[in-house]
Amino acid sequence: MSLYHYLQQMLRVWDDYNGERIGRLLSLQDVHSENRNLYIEHPEAAVERQMDDPLAEIVSSHLKVLYYISLDPPNYQEAYKNQSACVMSVVKLLQACKDQNWSLPIMYVVCLDLRLLALACEKEGGSGGKPGEILEKAAECLMACFRVCAADSRSTDEETKRHGMLNLVNQLFKVYFKINKLHLCKPLIRAIDSSVFKDRFPLMERVTYNYFVGRKAMFDSDYKAADEFLSFAFRNCPKKSRKNKRQILIYLIPVKMLLGIMPREEALREYNVQQFFDLVQALKQGNVRKLDEVIEKHERFFIDSGIYLIVEKLKIIAYRNLCKRVYGIVKTHQIDMNHFMTALKFVGIEDISMDETHCIVANLIYEGRIKGYISHQHNKLVVSKQNPFPPLNQVTQ
Repeated sequence: MSLYHYLQQMLRVWDDYNGERIGRLLSLQDVHSENRNLYIEHPEAAVERQMDDPLAEIVSSHLKVLYYISLDPPNYQEAYKNQSACVMSVVKLLQACKDQNWSLPIMYVVCLDLRLLALACEKEGGSGGKPGEILEKAAECLMACFRVCAADSRSTDEETKRHGMLNLVNQLFKVYFKINKLHLCKPLIRAIDSSVFKDRFPLMERVTYNYFVGRKAMFDSDYKAADEFLSFAFRNCPKKSRKNKRQILIYLIPVKMLLGIMPREEALREYNVQQFFDLVQALKQGNVRKLDEVIEKHERFFIDSGIYLIVEKLKIIAYRNLCKRVYGIVKTHQIDMNHFMTALKFVGIEDISMDETHCIVANLIYEGRIKGYISHQHNKLVVSKQNPFPPLNQVTQ
């Protein structure tokens, strides 16, 4: 396909308001991106002879992107700059198409490619600035699109650009999680939660949204909310998307464990996350030393997955389960603290003192994992006669 034929094809689908087809003709993942006839450094004159703005600006920017990524090695910096220009031209298109949303597929494509090019720039070393700077700038372009969509309140429900909000929010989530600026997710979550389309966005977009909101809730220590969002994502993620389901499970499993729900070994094997199996055994036994050994053994996996600190929090559950086992053995609501210290030494914490034992039990009481108090005069833990060890899902915030 020559440049002339490409431009003519673009004009035909433009005249038909075919946003899906225009999007494909602007996608860096489409087959046309491999056509060397379209690798032109200065296409403006040829493009402007065939079409008017804003389409001419969009197409010219796209052709420049194709040119710069075709170089050996690719010039991702220049490609990113021209993709940014392409996105801002699409913003003009969105603003010009009043009470119409046929152009949303175009926005989806150019915004996705912008984020991917920004990632390529960051991987290459950026532009000499601080890490994440290019992704931040990309997020500003994405926000320009988001504002246009969110402000489109006059259109009918069928024609409103607000249908495009969740797609952009998911793109922004991916950027903010990458640059570790999760606080910027909060206003986006509010915007979606208050949208009348909250439950009418495409299911796959809602799956992605729930995945990221669940992860944020997990980092905010709101484990019940994290369980709800991540469970929705896992439940509705297609079975064939095993890689995505596994990714969701990596966050859902430790959240479930903090709520006292232990995963089945078959599920861990099915999705290749056996790293959690030894954690489950250590927790059930209240074996703190074994828990530390498991965490150390799989440290790289937990760190790379971004759940190391969450897994570390499981230690308090191990202490709680150990105390519960002691309570089950002595069968009295007044338990000598020496029993706890002996149990801690038995599971491998050999150099623990009585003061440290008191601190551990006091923390368990403070967090609501044990209902009772420490009688320092008699060196005993006095637990409630009713439900002394509340279910974890009742005490975890």
